[in-house]
Amino acid sequence: MVFENLLNPVFGPLLAIPTLWAVVLLSFLISLIITLIYKYSTDQNLMKRLKDEMKELQKEMKELKSSPERAMKVQKEIMRTNGKYMMQSMRSMIYSFIPIILIFGWMNAHLAYEPIIPGQGFLTKVTFEKDVNGFIELSVPEGIKIDGAAKKEIKGNEVEWILSGSRGEYLLEYIMNGKKYNKEVVITENLYKDPLKKVNDGTVKLIEIEYKKKILLNLFGWKLGWLGTYIILAIAFSIIIRKVIKVY
Repeated sequence: MVFENLLNPVFGPLLAIPTLWAVVLLSFLISLIITLIYKYSTDQNLMKRLKDEMKELQKEMKELKSSPERAMKVQKEIMRTNGKYMMQSMRSMIYSFIPIILIFGWMNAHLAYEPIIPGQGFLTKVTFEKDVNGFIELSVPEGIKIDGAAKKEIKGNEVEWILSGSRGEYLLEYIMNGKKYNKEVVITENLYKDPLKKVNDGTVKLIEIEYKKKILLNLFGWKLGWLGTYIILAIAFSIIIRKVIKVY
């Protein structure tokens, strides 16, 4: 929560633009950060030498197809050289790990789902550890409406309600056998709460607010959210940035 409050002033303005463009900008920024950290935390002369050495060894290995014993020796040399290269790369990974994880956390908290807008119907669901008998009641604050009965008989291992409400942040209360559980929900145009709350108390397994996942790219039927879109863009940006600033 503390880190999210720190990142919101920096990345918050991205929520005002289409999510795809926000992911494009963040993918470029993260790729640039990772590449710059890599460049200035490694000995680039050594990295170039190791990379050139691996290329030469791989070329030599292709020419030794008819000599398995010599090819094996070259293969071991490639592995040793690659190990040195990876050891040098590890330093930059350590430096970039924390800031990247924080940015990823912010992206997952703001770009993964469509928000629940005022007046829009949405579903909340309680999933039980196993089939149980009895009733469960949903208590909602002022500003939230339940479509149907608030108190429902438990049949199977799930019970769900359809809700709607006006703009605001609310706390839903689920009451079963005198025990109360709660789940936050926010109704607004550009924010959402974590959709799942794990309980695992032997009776209730989890409580869910059903948000619609954001689909940013549709590649021949392969529908990608923010993470899949980020991975594709980050690979492309990394290749371009490394070539432009000459990183080995």
